[in-house]
Amino acid sequence: MEWEYVQTNFKWFTCAGILCCLIWNGFAQQGGSDCIKANAKSCGECIQAGPNCGWCKKTDFLQEGEPTSARCDDLAALKSKGCPMEDIENPRGSKQVLENREVTNRKKGAAEKLKPEAITQIQPQKLSLHLRVGEPQTFSLKFKRAEDYPIDLYYLMDLSYSMKDDLENVKSLGTALMLEMEKITSDFRIGFGSFVEKTVMPYISTTPAKLRNPCTGDQNCTSPFSYKNVLSLTSEGNKFNELVGKQHISGNLDSPEGGFDAIMQVAVCGEQIGWRNVTRLLVFSTDAGFHFAGDGKLGGIVLPNDGKCHLENNVYTMSHYYDYPSIAHLVQKLSENNIQTIFAVTEEFQAVYKELKNLIPKSAVGTLSSNSSNVIQLIIDAYNSLSSEVILENTKLPKGVTISYKSFCKNGVNDTQEDGRKCSNISIGDEVRFEINITANECPKKEQNETIKIKPLGFTEEVEINLQFICECQCQSEGEPNSPACHAGNGTFECGACRCNEGRIGRLCECSTDEVNSEDMDAYCRRENSTEICSNNGECICGQCVCKKRENTNEVYSGKYCECDNFNCDRSNGLICGGNGICKCRVCECFPNFTGSACDCSLDTTPCMASNGQICNGRGTCECGTCNCTDPKFQGPTCEMCQTCLGVCAEHKDCVQCRAFDKGEKKETCSQECMHFNMTRVESRDKLPQPGQPDPLSHCKEKDVDDCWFYFTYSVNSNGEANVHVVETPECPSGPDIIPIVAGVVAGIVLIGLALLLIWKLLMIIHDRREFAKFEKEKMNAKWDTGENPIYKSAVTTVVNPKYEGK
Repeated sequence: MEWEYVQTNFKWFTCAGILCCLIWNGFAQQGGSDCIKANAKSCGECIQAGPNCGWCKKTDFLQEGEPTSARCDDLAALKSKGCPMEDIENPRGSKQVLENREVTNRKKGAAEKLKPEAITQIQPQKLSLHLRVGEPQTFSLKFKRAEDYPIDLYYLMDLSYSMKDDLENVKSLGTALMLEMEKITSDFRIGFGSFVEKTVMPYISTTPAKLRNPCTGDQNCTSPFSYKNVLSLTSEGNKFNELVGKQHISGNLDSPEGGFDAIMQVAVCGEQIGWRNVTRLLVFSTDAGFHFAGDGKLGGIVLPNDGKCHLENNVYTMSHYYDYPSIAHLVQKLSENNIQTIFAVTEEFQAVYKELKNLIPKSAVGTLSSNSSNVIQLIIDAYNSLSSEVILENTKLPKGVTISYKSFCKNGVNDTQEDGRKCSNISIGDEVRFEINITANECPKKEQNETIKIKPLGFTEEVEINLQFICECQCQSEGEPNSPACHAGNGTFECGACRCNEGRIGRLCECSTDEVNSEDMDAYCRRENSTEICSNNGECICGQCVCKKRENTNEVYSGKYCECDNFNCDRSNGLICGGNGICKCRVCECFPNFTGSACDCSLDTTPCMASNGQICNGRGTCECGTCNCTDPKFQGPTCEMCQTCLGVCAEHKDCVQCRAFDKGEKKETCSQECMHFNMTRVESRDKLPQPGQPDPLSHCKEKDVDDCWFYFTYSVNSNGEANVHVVETPECPSGPDIIPIVAGVVAGIVLIGLALLLIWKLLMIIHDRREFAKFEKEKMNAKWDTGENPIYKSAVTTVVNPKYEGK
C-alpha cells in the first residue's frame, strides 16, 4: 500500500509539472501573439509591433499556406519554428554620449577666474538615442551646484503712491546688497526697474493735470507709466544707489497694479536688461495685487499679450495696445529665459502671492515689511531657498514619445513620477543624480530625427538629446528592386520576402489585383474530389491558399489547401497530445518515451518497478507505465500483492531448513519434497544476492526448530528454475549465565530483607513517639491535688433524718 501511495503521488506531480509547463509556455507565447496580431507585411512593420518581435528573413521559412505575416513572431517562437538566429532581424535601441564634460569643482576665492560659460553643473551635455518602439532607453544625468556661481539680480519695484516709504529704503539697496551677496559669489550684478499701471482709463486718470501729477495735495509725483528699465544689470552698486535715488513715486486709481506687464518685459528683453547665462533672479516688490489676462477689456484692450519686447528708450510703449499676460504665458517666458522669481510682498497679500508661487516653478515668496527695511534679508533667504532645489523640465516631446524620471537625492532619498524630477535641500558642492527613461511608442510618420532638451529650472545649462527612430530593418536597405524572385520583377525582394509593386499581390507578387476573384484561380485551391476552397479554412489568392488566422494565435491552419492544423489532435487529460507531443496536421508527434494517438502512453518503466527491483515483480508486463499482472494471484500497481499466498519465505522455509541444516518438519521426506530448487551456501548475509539482478528475488528470515534464525534468498530465473542462496551458519541465541543470575537473586533477597527491617524499625519509632506524646498530654490535663491520695475514702458516714424538723 505504501508503494501504491508513492506511485500515485508520482503520477500526480508528473501531471502537475506538465500542466505548469504548458501554462508557462502559453504565457511565454503571449508576447508573440502581439507580433502575430500586427499582421506585419514587412520587417519594418514587424519591429514596430513590439520590442520582442523579430522577423525571419530565411527564404524557405514559411510552410505551405502560411502568409508572409507569419515571419513576424517573438524570438523564441521563431527559433522553435526552425529560423536560425543569424536569419532573425531584431534591431535593438542604443545610446551614445556625444558631449560629456565633467562638472566643475570650483572654490570661492580661487585664483582662476572662469567665465560663466566655462562652468559646468550638469553632465552629460549631449547624447544621441536610437529608439525602437516599446523599448525604453535609460541614461543617467548628474547635477552639482557650483560654488561661487555668478548671479544677476533685477529689482522690479512698484512705484505707486502706497510704496513711498519703501522707495526711501531701496535707494541705498545697491551697495548694501552688494556687500551681502559677496558672501555668496564674487561675480554679482544688480539692476532696477519700476512699474505702475497701464496709461489708460480706468487704471489712471487721464485728465491733463493728473497725467502731469497723479498725486493729490502738494505731493510731487512723476507721471504714470507702465514699466521703466531704470538701470540695466551692472556690477556698480553706487550707480544703483544714484539712479534709484532720483526716482519718484507715481499714482493710479485702482488697487491692483500692472506688474505682469513689467515681468513680461523683464523676461523677454534680455539685451536691454543685460541678462547673462548665469543665475537670474527677479525680485518683484509690491504691496498690492495684480491684473492679469482679460482685465485689459476694462480699458478697451482686447489684443492678447504677444510676449515680445517693446522697450523704447527703456520704457514699455505698448501697454495701451496689448492686454496683460496670463499666468501661463508668464510661466512659459520665465522658464524659457531661466529666470527665478522672488515675490517680496506685504503681509496683506501673502496668501495671493503664495497661490501664484504654486503656479510658477522656481519662485519664492517673502514677507516685506511696511517700509521694505528687511528686503536684503528677504532676498538672501529666498535665494537660498530657490538654489537648494533642482527641478528638471523637458521641452515638448515628439508624438508617441514618453519620458520618466527617477531621482537619487541626498541622504538616500529616491522618488519617481513627478517627484522624480526634483531634489531638495541641496547645498553648494552637493551632487545629485537622475535616471531618465525615454520610450518611443510609435514611429513618426516622416521617420525624421527629433531633438529634445532637458534642463534644471532656473539654470541656463541643458542636455541636448537627439532622437533617432528605428523604424526599418537593416535587411530592407539591402532589398533588390524588381527582383526576378518576385515573379519576373513585380516586387522588391527584401528580408526574405517580396514587397509587391502597386497593383500586384500574392506571396511572390504573381497576380494582379484584376485576377484575384477569377474562377480559374479558385480551381487551384481545391483538393481532388472536393468542392471546398482551401478546406473552408482560408482564402484563395492568386491560385494559392492563404490560411485564415484564429482568435487564439497559437492555433494555426497550414498545408497547401489549409487542410492541416495544430489543434485538432487527440487529447488526454484535456490537453492536446496529452501535453507530451506536438500536433502536426492533426496527428500527434510524441516526445521521446511517449507513444499512442494522444501521446498518453508512457514508455517509462519507473512506475512499474517493484520493491525488489523487478519490473512488475516478475509477474506481469509494463504497459504505458502501468503493470498488467499475468499471474492472477498477484495484483497491485507492481504485482506485489497476493491475498491468498503464504509468502515465498514461509512456503519454502521447511525445505530450505531440511536441505541446508538436515532438520525440521520435512527432514524425513526432504529428498522427495524439497528437490525443486538449486541451493547454494554462502558464508554471511553480505554474500547473499542483492536486489537489482534480472531475476525476481525475495530475501527471507525464518526460525528453525531450535529457535535459531537462518537467512536465505529465493529467485526464479527466466528459464523458470528456482535458486536458493542460504547462509550456512544460523544465528542462535546464547544460553543463560547461571552464576550472575543466582548471585542477583540472593543479593535481591538480602536487600529486600534489610529494607523490610528498616521499614519496620521506622514504623515502631513513629508509634512509640506518638504514645509518649499522648501520655504527656493526659498528664498535663490531670485536675487533682498532687498532695492528696486519690484513692483515700473517709470512715465516717453521716446520715440525715428526713423527719427531723430542728426542734
